[in-house]
Amino acid sequence: MKQDAVSAIARDLAKQIEDFDPGVAARRVGYVTSLSDGVAKISGLPQVSYLERLEFGGGIAGFAMNLEEDSVGAIILGDYLKLSEGDEVRATGALLSVPVGDAFLGRVINPLGEPVDGKGAILSKKLYPMEKIAPGVVARRPVTTPLQTGIKAIDAMIPIGRGQRELIIGDRNTGKTSIAIDTIINQKPARNASHSDAGGEEGVVCIYVAIGQKTSRIAQVAAELSIHKALDHTIIVAATASDPASYQYIAPYAGTALAEYFMDRGRDVLIVFDDLTKHAWAYRQISLTLKRPSGREAYPGDVFYLHSRLLERACRLEESHGGGSITALPIIETQANDMSAYIPTNVISITDGQLFLESDLFNAGQRPAINVGISVSRVGGAAQIKAMKKVAGSIKLDLAQYRALAAFAQFSTDVDETTKKQIDRGARMMELLKQGRYMPMSIAAQIAIIWAGTTGHLDDIAVANISRFESGFLGFLDRSHKKLLGMIAKEKALTPDIESGLTKGIAEFKKSFS
Repeated sequence: MKQDAVSAIARDLAKQIEDFDPGVAARRVGYVTSLSDGVAKISGLPQVSYLERLEFGGGIAGFAMNLEEDSVGAIILGDYLKLSEGDEVRATGALLSVPVGDAFLGRVINPLGEPVDGKGAILSKKLYPMEKIAPGVVARRPVTTPLQTGIKAIDAMIPIGRGQRELIIGDRNTGKTSIAIDTIINQKPARNASHSDAGGEEGVVCIYVAIGQKTSRIAQVAAELSIHKALDHTIIVAATASDPASYQYIAPYAGTALAEYFMDRGRDVLIVFDDLTKHAWAYRQISLTLKRPSGREAYPGDVFYLHSRLLERACRLEESHGGGSITALPIIETQANDMSAYIPTNVISITDGQLFLESDLFNAGQRPAINVGISVSRVGGAAQIKAMKKVAGSIKLDLAQYRALAAFAQFSTDVDETTKKQIDRGARMMELLKQGRYMPMSIAAQIAIIWAGTTGHLDDIAVANISRFESGFLGFLDRSHKKLLGMIAKEKALTPDIESGLTKGIAEFKKSFS
């Protein structure tokens, strides 16, 4: 039975009970006994449910959070300064929900589904609960379809699949948000096979949840997506730093409810939580105000469950359940690269892998600053096309060995020829994996240039010229061997014909490269 029909029956039944016993209506009314920092203590409401939506005076909403023996602790969604002790509170009988629908695409909304971009109202009658139980094991299927990010270092070494949860973790200002935005830009439908165009993950809906960010930064993200024509398939859920902690707390759940609407219709969804560190801070603030017992770093004991019940909702459904998927990219901010802190270790244990961005690499000019030794995808090659798996099979191990050898070689001027070749190849591959911000690459272009690096065709190119060679070679393929890039995208495997075409193409280009 559909959820709307069930809700209608419940409302009719409640009305019949009220008509029969007027005392029931009275038990749905309570009174505010105390107010502090967006939290209200309410007497009465003995029948209220956890997360049930409450109505305060002046059109201010809230929801039940603490169900105590003789009172209810409620979170206020709005300006609590307009309320006062003794105000009446009514229970609605409905769980906290957010409006959903295709009309939200291309819009910036707050966690209650209200537009904040000045583009007018959004008409939607469909509601989804902000929190619900994640699909069971029987309803899920294995993650085998790649979600191309357009970033060479990720698609080659740490592949992400549709339905996966891949953590992006690192210090402040190391490029975490840039990776997420690049991935969103790469989901726009491709116009052609040009290496300068996005990868074209057609049909992927993107949701960017900004938690505790500056309003100017969220506006900048929206502007970048608009410039790259990626806003039309994206919804931005904004809980800014100036918003109450309650908005920052419910923002990721509102974003996930929107994602589930599309997943239930067989669509593939990418959702970014930027970032869950600030989400945990907001929850800690609310919990301490509600006088919940605090534990490590003043967080309540259920802070692990806070993120696990959120990220468990990301999955890939069986065809019998619609076949949709939600891919989650949670972001966590560390301090001094400390991955062993409380919240980072919690989220690492919940997710299916992590991209660790290192400050030293970022400061050294490596973009993206991914530490390949610590970064991992627990889905791995299952979410990679055959061609990429073949050309990038050994690249991660080679780069990890290169970093160790390069550190060792600093203390010795005399290294053997084999070690020198490894270091030279690693330096070229590190340079090859550099990529500008908001410049995602098609999978065919990635395969072509990584093939050139792993097969030794760049060994005679100076490290300083690698970037120029890459740009020139991909431009040459785009102009003179466009069918070759089309074949790679179509076949998704490195056939002998494709390899011979790439060998011929790189030989031709080297004659003109100086």
